[in-house]
Amino acid sequence: MKRVLAPWRGSLRLRLLVATLLALLLALLLSGVLLSGLFREHVMRQFAQALTVQLDQVTTRLAFDADGRPRIEPQSLSDPRWLRPYSGLYWQIDRVDGAVQHGVLRSRSLWDAVLTPPGDVLANGEVHEHELPGPAGATLLLVERTVSASDGPAGAWRLMVAADLAATRDAVANFNGVLAASLGVLALLLASAALAFGAVGLAPLRALQRALVEVQQGRTPRLQGPVPAEVQPLVDDFNRVLDRHTEGVARARTQAGNLAHAIKTPLSVLAQAADAARTSAAEAATLPALVGEQVALARRQVDGHLARARAAATLGLPGSRTAVQPALAGLVRVMDRVHAGRGLDIRTEGIAPTLHFAGEQQDLQEMAGNLIDNACKWARHGVWITAQACGAPGATRLELMVDDDGPGIAAECREAVMARGTRLDESVPGSGLGLAIVQELAALYGGQLRLQAAPAGGLRAVLDLPGG
Repeated sequence: MKRVLAPWRGSLRLRLLVATLLALLLALLLSGVLLSGLFREHVMRQFAQALTVQLDQVTTRLAFDADGRPRIEPQSLSDPRWLRPYSGLYWQIDRVDGAVQHGVLRSRSLWDAVLTPPGDVLANGEVHEHELPGPAGATLLLVERTVSASDGPAGAWRLMVAADLAATRDAVANFNGVLAASLGVLALLLASAALAFGAVGLAPLRALQRALVEVQQGRTPRLQGPVPAEVQPLVDDFNRVLDRHTEGVARARTQAGNLAHAIKTPLSVLAQAADAARTSAAEAATLPALVGEQVALARRQVDGHLARARAAATLGLPGSRTAVQPALAGLVRVMDRVHAGRGLDIRTEGIAPTLHFAGEQQDLQEMAGNLIDNACKWARHGVWITAQACGAPGATRLELMVDDDGPGIAAECREAVMARGTRLDESVPGSGLGLAIVQELAALYGGQLRLQAAPAGGLRAVLDLPGG
């Protein structure tokens, strides 16, 4: 059943674009909040500093008359807004010793309004800042300090200067608008850049897709063309798969041709024998034996090709591992029954239970069975099978040896006897294919077959295979 993915999950480009846009949106949003906050903090700090300067001016102009009442000459203050009602800039003096008296003295700009600051306690000379409602519904920023006059009546006085925040807030709002527009334009530019980067970054994948089309249409056997370093391992792995597929196809064609050629001879012999049997009673009498012989030969050929095909198909598969001792013990039991009439001593010697072959059990039995069967045909009294591990750790090899006490094979004939169909002595039944099959199967596993002189005087077959 085909699994349907969401559109954004099914497209690498869309996923990259969505992830990039989300990251950009989050980054721009955080940047906007941070910049807006920094600007507002800077503007408010500058505004408060300006008011503090005004408060210092009011403080220095404060005096007391003969009756101990505070007074400030309006002309001594430089800003004309102090004199214009509801101008947005105000000052006020409260008495705070004992009962608090608000608005003991205030600027003309307050007209009939009185500022009511929070009832916090200030140390002498300390400056506090507050936001509070002012005349005409305005919101004011107020700075205040408490002073004690040395040349006036005893007591503490709270001096306040306040200004309308509307202009400041308008400046912050205008800045936020410009900032939002700027970040919006930047977001569009970055989104366009992300689209361009996605197109450029994924261009090698489109080239790879075109290369795959070339392979699919048979124009080239492998993926070709320059690719980025990040994609090169994928291309190399895919090319190895293509090479292995090509090798498998070539091997299958070769095996099919070999099998057809191998079966062609028995079929030709059977066809000729059938024609002769139609006209000759003597030929008809020998036909059953001939049929059995040629069928056995054809079966041997088919079994050999099937074994090679199976080995080629399973070669390199992970987890292929066969215990050697049980496989050889089973072969010995079979050979004891097959050659029971000759009274041969067939046995295994010194095979460790931990010894393993890195391959399929059927392939090990095919190779070892051919060697043991061949040794039994030529042995006079016995056949001895040994196996051992050799090689460095991590690259273990399996060495299987089959000895017999037969006539052996001369050194100059050992290479020739492993050729397909070669037989040095026709007196012993056989097809001449056993050693050739063993040699071909061993080669598929990266091993080899060697023939040597056995200590008992016969032949020693040494099979080198990968260990498990």
